[in-house]
Amino acid sequence: MNAMTKTDWIAVDWGTTRLRAFAMTQAGDVLARGQSDKGMGGLSTAEFEPALMAIIAPWLSAGDITQVVACGMVGARQGWIEAPYHAAPCTPIDCDMTTAPSNDPRIKVSIVSGVSQLGPPDVMRGEETQIAGFLALNPDFDGVICLPGTHTKWVRISAGEIVSFVTFMTGELFALLSEKSVLRHTVGADGWDEDAFQEALSDAISKPQHVSARLFSLRATSLLGDMPAPTARAKLSGALIGIELAGSRAYWLGQDIAVIGAAGLSNIYAEALKAQGATPILGAAQDMTLAGLCAAYDNMKVTS
Repeated sequence: MNAMTKTDWIAVDWGTTRLRAFAMTQAGDVLARGQSDKGMGGLSTAEFEPALMAIIAPWLSAGDITQVVACGMVGARQGWIEAPYHAAPCTPIDCDMTTAPSNDPRIKVSIVSGVSQLGPPDVMRGEETQIAGFLALNPDFDGVICLPGTHTKWVRISAGEIVSFVTFMTGELFALLSEKSVLRHTVGADGWDEDAFQEALSDAISKPQHVSARLFSLRATSLLGDMPAPTARAKLSGALIGIELAGSRAYWLGQDIAVIGAAGLSNIYAEALKAQGATPILGAAQDMTLAGLCAAYDNMKVTS
């Protein structure tokens, strides 16, 4: 960052395993960025401010207070301070943010609230900021946003609001089965077989009650027929995403769909949806998060 360029505010995306920070201008331009592995999951309450300052201290000016806008698991109950959920239906970002306690007089840290739902019970924290970013860039969007990840969310959007949502533990199930179960001997760490994925996907969507048996069949096939590890990996992914699509059909069928996430996983979901006749559009998770943090900062300026 140019030494003569002043940081107007700082955007922070703070998840369970990673901390990402961005020095920003009023116009939403990124002046500098930094990251660390100081995610929420490895920090005590007292360690959050030092972890943040290790990145942003060079961006601060003596005598000035710089606004920091943060989203993600930093606002969880086990985070820096709990940022309460606001209840759907609602706009993705509430103007009423939570101020985190800090000792350095050069910063004020505000944390974006998560979103909750009572019927059926569900919560999101971090995804609401990605949704806000997507809607800031696509204000006329009405449809469904899929946010694939460890806990994939399907979110109904109408008139700029989160109407309802549902969460599937597909990513966590994939990690557990591929790394901790008997399938760890069968499923490779990388590689892909698109035909195998689509076959398993179609089978799981049409016969979700058979998926548990199909999963053990992966191990048996590997033992008896020497199935390649990338094929087993693709079949496991196809089976798990297939039962997710079967369970979320009421969300995505006949709807405009956006998929927001990491490129590799988003592409897998997009191909799965295309096989079902959908035409999803893609958005990069980090870009949407930053756009959402900019929207949150702009909301703060309007209401202050």
